[in-house]
Amino acid sequence: MTPAQDPFYIVKDEIQDSIDKVQDTFHQWKQTPENTGEYVHLTKELLTSCESIQWQVDELEKAISVAERDPAYYGLNEGEIGRRRSWTSLARNQVFSVRRNVEAGRQKILVGNSTNPSESIRSKKHISQDNDEFIASESDQQMLLIKRQDEELDALSASVQRIGGVGLTIHDELAGQEKLLGELSLDMETTSNRLDFVQKRVAMVMKKASWKGQIMMIAFLVILFIILFVLVFLT
Repeated sequence: MTPAQDPFYIVKDEIQDSIDKVQDTFHQWKQTPENTGEYVHLTKELLTSCESIQWQVDELEKAISVAERDPAYYGLNEGEIGRRRSWTSLARNQVFSVRRNVEAGRQKILVGNSTNPSESIRSKKHISQDNDEFIASESDQQMLLIKRQDEELDALSASVQRIGGVGLTIHDELAGQEKLLGELSLDMETTSNRLDFVQKRVAMVMKKASWKGQIMMIAFLVILFIILFVLVFLT
């Protein structure tokens, strides 16, 4: 199976695209002034994206663990398993680094606003609302990923069934050809035995007959051949 067809590499590319987008957003977040609406929005977006990516990496590692139990069944080897483990570890560290910095910045803002009671109340409400939105967003992300994985498994199952059907057809065709070859070999052997018998009989007759008899027999065979030729090719 080529990397373009391997479900691992398909999911890996999607996760890597998400990580690249998160890192771009993180650079934008660092350049955005604190205590602004854009800063709060980017903070929430980064935390939500990091949670989603971490969940996807966890699921990918579960799939690697399953393949690691019997690598030959999945067409893998220890080196490929190691490379997949290394990538998921790198992806997890990248996301963790971004999330740690964003959470630190968010905590800094919350601590700075805690001296104002009214601001603290609004902050708590905002956090609660963010948590609700995050949970809803995470649930949607999980459902989308599960649906995508189900579609990929269905496509893989259909492909395996098609390959199995082709294999059965080839097996039946080979069995039929083997039977025909056996019958042809038997017919050739039978024909060869009959020709040997006829040749021996003709040799015996030719040996017993005089030269006149031999000439007459040859003439008879020539006439018989001509008659058969006319019957076969001219009628």
